[in-house]
Amino acid sequence: MPEEDAPVAKTYSVGIPQESEAFFLKGANHLGWGMKNRLSSIFDPGSGRTVMLAFDHGYFQGPTSGLERVDLNIVPIAPYADTLMLTRGVLRSVIPPTFTGGLVLRATGGSSILKELSDEHIAISVDDAVRLNVSAMAVQVFIGGEYESQSVHNLTRVVDMGNRHGIATLGVTAVGRDLVRDARYMRLATRICAELGATFVKTYYTEKDFETVTSSCPVPIVIAGGKKLPEAEALTLAHRAVQQGAAGVDMGRNIFQSGSPSAMIQAVRMVVHDDARPEEAFEYYQALVADTSDG
Repeated sequence: MPEEDAPVAKTYSVGIPQESEAFFLKGANHLGWGMKNRLSSIFDPGSGRTVMLAFDHGYFQGPTSGLERVDLNIVPIAPYADTLMLTRGVLRSVIPPTFTGGLVLRATGGSSILKELSDEHIAISVDDAVRLNVSAMAVQVFIGGEYESQSVHNLTRVVDMGNRHGIATLGVTAVGRDLVRDARYMRLATRICAELGATFVKTYYTEKDFETVTSSCPVPIVIAGGKKLPEAEALTLAHRAVQQGAAGVDMGRNIFQSGSPSAMIQAVRMVVHDDARPEEAFEYYQALVADTSDG
């Protein structure tokens, strides 16, 4: 029984309709609450963009340069990332559970750099993804590759797994040795991933017509950093991509192989979230490096 002397509710704000806020992310307005919440840990709701730090390379390359010791090279700069893209082995063994940003977990694997890379299979159960509290699962999709159909099937199965538990799916467009990296191919690969249910897509920037790639894909696109570039060039790449419709970057080697990974990821954040010009961000990078040297 309610207490007889409890205050009577009377502030009903009659006449003020309840508002339904539109979700900030492209193509995500009709998703469920849990998935939107997870996407909000990947993408900054203020800018609508993300700086993802990718260091899952070891799942097929082993201890590549810059990732020999994830605990020493990655953990110190993780707080500057909106999201980490990694494997469950490294997540469990190295990443502090106090990390509060987004987690995108590599969900497929199978071949090393010594074999045909497109021969991948699903490498995780959704139960383990739930246990690890991940925001999304990442699936490599090899459009035009030898095992194209198998990789597409991996994507659709992970989409179904994720949808049952409110976990997003990242479709990663892989580019093999014999595939061109032009806008026509990227439009094809990204659209296939989106049509088959990927919540967002990771692809490569193209020098020509990249805006047609982002425009024709109904879900957010983040760009891969690709091969190591000089810092100024990597910042220019990030700037051009977001100005042409990308919802952020997923950089690995251009950060952890940088002369100063901490300074570089902070400069990338300026470009992605603050619309800083690459020259401005590079000056900031240099200033941070100088401060570190002086210290």
